[in-house]
Amino acid sequence: MSVESLFPRLEPLLTQVGKPIQYVGGELNSVVKDWDDTQVRWALMYPDAYEVGVPNQGVQILYEVLNEREGVLAERTYAVWPDLEKLMREHGVPHFTVDTHRPVAAFDVLGLSFASEMGYTNMLTALDLAGIPLRTADRTAEHPIVLAGGHSAFNPEPIADFLDAVVLGDGEEITLAITEIIREFKEEGEPGGRDGLLLRLAATGGVYVPRFFDVEYHPDGRIASYTPNRPGVPGTVQKHTVMDLDQWPYPKKPIVPTAESVHERYSVEIFRGCTRGCRFCQAGMITRPVRERNKETVTRMVEDGVKASGFQEVGLLSLSSADHSEIGGIAKGLADRYEGTNTGLSLPSTRVDAFNIDLANELTRNGRRSGLTFAPEGGSERMRRVINKMVTEEDLIRTVTAAYEAGWRQVKLYFMCGLPTEEDEDVLAIADLATEVIRTGREVTGRKDIRCTVSIGGFVPKPQTPFQWAGQTSHEDVDARLRKLRDRLRGDRRYGKSIGLRYHEGRPSIVEGLLSRGDRRVGRVVEEVWRAGGRFDGWSEHFSYDRWMRAAETALAGLPVDVDWFTTRERDEEEVLPWDHLDAGLDRSWLWQDWQDSLHGEESLEVDDCRWNPCYDCGVCPSMGTEIQINAPAEGRPTLPLTVVQP
Repeated sequence: MSVESLFPRLEPLLTQVGKPIQYVGGELNSVVKDWDDTQVRWALMYPDAYEVGVPNQGVQILYEVLNEREGVLAERTYAVWPDLEKLMREHGVPHFTVDTHRPVAAFDVLGLSFASEMGYTNMLTALDLAGIPLRTADRTAEHPIVLAGGHSAFNPEPIADFLDAVVLGDGEEITLAITEIIREFKEEGEPGGRDGLLLRLAATGGVYVPRFFDVEYHPDGRIASYTPNRPGVPGTVQKHTVMDLDQWPYPKKPIVPTAESVHERYSVEIFRGCTRGCRFCQAGMITRPVRERNKETVTRMVEDGVKASGFQEVGLLSLSSADHSEIGGIAKGLADRYEGTNTGLSLPSTRVDAFNIDLANELTRNGRRSGLTFAPEGGSERMRRVINKMVTEEDLIRTVTAAYEAGWRQVKLYFMCGLPTEEDEDVLAIADLATEVIRTGREVTGRKDIRCTVSIGGFVPKPQTPFQWAGQTSHEDVDARLRKLRDRLRGDRRYGKSIGLRYHEGRPSIVEGLLSRGDRRVGRVVEEVWRAGGRFDGWSEHFSYDRWMRAAETALAGLPVDVDWFTTRERDEEEVLPWDHLDAGLDRSWLWQDWQDSLHGEESLEVDDCRWNPCYDCGVCPSMGTEIQINAPAEGRPTLPLTVVQP
């Protein structure tokens, strides 16, 4: 039967909230389908504000993939701000989709994409507003399947009690497979009810159903085992890897937001995966192997996407876009195509060396030459060896010098604080590096308007990386080191005024660390925080460290674990980790050895990029049945593993 729109009940409330346009829908390229003409219906949620969620590439891709399928409907929903939440509760308006304002609870699946763990409390708000019980054990056949994906899904245990199902890795193929399972289940009369459907999904080995696994703990709090508690449920769940990205040229018709969003551009993912081996980088580890789109596909996607959207900026996305084997031809071809138009090109994430300065010049033919952001990550060469970011100070200065000589006047350097084995001097070395950047820039340009901004984030050890065993640095130590760095920069009368410093204090990183490596016991902390008013924890103005610590003290009382146990404690090789039964393809012994190889300071062992060098036996290709896909021979090994973001 048809499901009516909630908009007549919602509209009167919108005059009383900030940015009401974000809730009205009607965007260019949004899709509206007849409810009664479809058999399987998805509500896709990015658990953050509209302005952050609407450009999300993963949601946009799945939105199109699903809506292209006959008999399938997909709509989008985002987190509502506290002002609208309050009014919705007062007036009994449930959580809705922006496409047609249908109630989320009416859909077959609520699919959540978690790019960050800090969106967990927003998920609970959405469930509660929708009238969906928070805990999977309390749901019935009348409720949607609550399914999570995204990078944070590689350890979903802290929210396992709230999730019916989890998928790991690329979503295009598995989302369609789940859709067909649901369709068949419904056509057969829904045998076995909700559990019957979840068992069908779990039996594939590619969908994790947390409540079909029992967890046992040692008396000291460590995990003893994860064991399936239903027949036919595999003991390990594998990630999904889409091969031949040219067959998946999405998004074809990107959503053009009605309200201002964080990225106003058409984004094309030019390749997926990264094998540079940075030991801190979860994204690089869990998306292996590298799979490139060819130049013709990228060119066609850009032309079609710009026509369909009218965006005046095109972003060529990947974890390190200049590593694409055809990047020179792609950039020149697109720059030629759009020269003299209002369409500009950018590489929001890439390396830059002397060759790539030419590449950047191609990309800025039509646009303003803005600053460049390099990411050495570690302040000292010792730290860069520890994290496998194999670049010397001379390499960086040479690269920055080339940028200044080519006409740039401002660079941004991104670092992390709190890395494994880090000492005060490693952080203070950031000041020396920034000072040398300014000195060299002035020397090669003869100008005094050279600027450098130092941006620092707190390091959080992530699952499925070599640092997953590391103890996280306390927020007190992180903050103390950042204060020393600030004083060092401010005390430099010659160069200090040309160097800006931006950093995040250490306390939010501790909460992120708790959620990143926590197990099911952390779920009660998340719920306690939410009940105490926690919302939008990824936003500094809404985040409360004290609220999280109070909740943890209450929720973990009587257990042999606390926040420090989950964060600053180092794990040993034999400890069962909360994600060990979730297979990203990486060989556990390889990750452990890489962790050990990192602990030798200046003698830490380098792991080269297997795109240009022999296989290092990380395990992904043989265990996942995949392989590296590169379209053109590499023109020599890239020399500088630097990350650059050009706004």
